[in-house]
Amino acid sequence: MRIKFLLISFLFSCNYLLTHELNPARLYLEETETDVFKVLWKYPTNSIQEGGLVFPESCMEYDKGLRKLEGKYLVDKSFIDCDTGLKGKSIQIKGLSRMIDALISIDYLDGSSYEGLSTVNSSQVLVPQEESRYPTSYFVLGVEHLLSGIDHILFVVGLIFLVSGWLTLVKTITAFTLAHSITLGLSVYGLVNLPQSASEAIIALTIVYMALEILEQKGYEKTPWLIAFGFGLIHGLGFAGALSEIGFSEDNILLSLLFFNLGIEAGQLLLIPFVVLFLWLVKKASLDKMIFQLFSYILGGIGSFWLIQRLLIIIF
Repeated sequence: MRIKFLLISFLFSCNYLLTHELNPARLYLEETETDVFKVLWKYPTNSIQEGGLVFPESCMEYDKGLRKLEGKYLVDKSFIDCDTGLKGKSIQIKGLSRMIDALISIDYLDGSSYEGLSTVNSSQVLVPQEESRYPTSYFVLGVEHLLSGIDHILFVVGLIFLVSGWLTLVKTITAFTLAHSITLGLSVYGLVNLPQSASEAIIALTIVYMALEILEQKGYEKTPWLIAFGFGLIHGLGFAGALSEIGFSEDNILLSLLFFNLGIEAGQLLLIPFVVLFLWLVKKASLDKMIFQLFSYILGGIGSFWLIQRLLIIIF
């Protein structure tokens, strides 16, 4: 049965499928002297548009270096001198899309800071006069990453297929979040490190394993959070690889991690009612066996394709 499953999975995976990676644009401003800021601008290379910055008219940009390619980002560095400061002024980000937001961090000389998020619907960000205590932009980033990350969505949906009962389901999803929070935090602090290509290949393998479990209709009733916790540790390394390229503000790193993980948890909990309702309707129509088998083939096919694709990237 497993050999048959893998053969069907391989044939199904002939369609070209790509995951959406967490790679928003990143603007970091550090005040080096009064009203003078060092600028670090990182824009993802996978965008078909060209990103750009529009600073307030009172700001003059100078010492702009040559654009460099660093990982998956094009990086610009420069300085801006703003006669009347940045507080109360607006910064506009160009080149955003539905798939690319821009995370903005500003660190001031007095130790205060600001974290903001610019989107395609709101590309102009007003820098507040008062310090922002909580980096809520990372919460939005966490929700968006979960809902736009196909591999993580498929894994979470696969867990829902295997779990019975609302309380058990919430515990399982929360265990997954707790686990990837641990490895994400350890990776950000440099205590655990795994190349992103390797972690992405292992994540694909977890999806294939999940598909096999669904095919055999294994219902986890007692301790499903154990498998969710174990695989969550692996998925956390995938989050860490992407976030390491974006970077955190050093002053708010713990809060940023907290809000990012809360956003991922919120995104996961948003999925639950829709998938549970679908499964309930399927069971009422006595189609659960067919749907479980079909979903396992789809899940296994996509996971197999990603596994082969990511292994080839590692090898070559």
